Amino acid sequence: MEYLIQYGMFLAKAVTIVVAIVIVIGVVAASGNRQRKTGRKGQIKVTHLNEHFDDMKDTLRHSVLEKDQLKQVHKDEKKQAKLESKEQVKASKEAAKKSAASADGADNSEQRKKRVYVINFTGNISADEVSSLREEITAILTLAEPLDEVLLRLESPGGMVHAYGLASSQLLRIKSRQIPLTICVDKVAASGGYMMACLADRLVSAPFAIIGSIGVLVQLPNFHRVLKKNEVDYEIISAGEFKRTLTQFGEITQKGRDKVQEEVETMHDIFKAWIKEHRPSVEIDKIATGETWVGTQAKERYMVDEIKTSDDCIVTACEEADVFEVEYELPKSLQDKIGGAFQGTVEKLFSNWIAKSTTNTFQ
Repeated sequence: MEYLIQYGMFLAKAVTIVVAIVIVIGVVAASGNRQRKTGRKGQIKVTHLNEHFDDMKDTLRHSVLEKDQLKQVHKDEKKQAKLESKEQVKASKEAAKKSAASADGADNSEQRKKRVYVINFTGNISADEVSSLREEITAILTLAEPLDEVLLRLESPGGMVHAYGLASSQLLRIKSRQIPLTICVDKVAASGGYMMACLADRLVSAPFAIIGSIGVLVQLPNFHRVLKKNEVDYEIISAGEFKRTLTQFGEITQKGRDKVQEEVETMHDIFKAWIKEHRPSVEIDKIATGETWVGTQAKERYMVDEIKTSDDCIVTACEEADVFEVEYELPKSLQDKIGGAFQGTVEKLFSNWIAKSTTNTFQ
């Protein structure tokens, strides 16, 4: 029994230390976030994915193939590259002749190779990555033409209406320039995430990605009865009948509840109209129930166009186009690095604990 008491005390001390560390790291990370929001500028990073995949292929071939096989592969590639070079020279000469013969100096951009720009958006409740998304799109629009394509890898469970409204508006900038937009969902595009996804000219989903949740939710705890029980007064002074409806500490009235319900219904109608406008093939009343479906089910309901992973889309694009991944990166302070490392460790430990404690598995 004494051993158990000592072990319990040790465990309590360990938990206390961990909690204290979490609080300190949280404060440091929050300080870093405040610094990031108050003026630190990032930069655009561009990765040529064709070269990235070629490097991967070369590494694997050098490890797997015999020397004579590798020699033959290189010989065939040089032959193919020489043939393609000749075709490009011929195409360039023809384009030059057309340009010279054109009286109005018409644009011959269609003679060049197509470019595909890959961007990523991982959304949280407040859609914080919209600040990076707008920079990436701005950079792309300085060069992209209708011949090209933007491919967005989107992962988001949704969140605040105004935040995802802004994120969706950024995607409209691409469409207004008549540049094809492909959106790939590998894991989830729900609620505000699907608000963004439905803007795609081609919407691609992995088989088990979560799609849908076309609904609006308002929820908050109310402590009015706790305050009343402890004889604590709470005052709200406002002008305008509905300046405040439901609050955390004020008394909930039926009139306030009805007003919030009305606002939720109105926002839901706007959400449905948005989906219907950009995906007219869906039966909006059947899918706007707040439910979610996996990718294959969503395709049956015309909520997505294809069942495929983003990896397949990008590899296929590399076969016929120059593919560039565009990222807006902010410089990381020491606080960011420490906070990120600690957060990753905590998330890993929590995931391992969940994996060990759960008994639900696929059979």
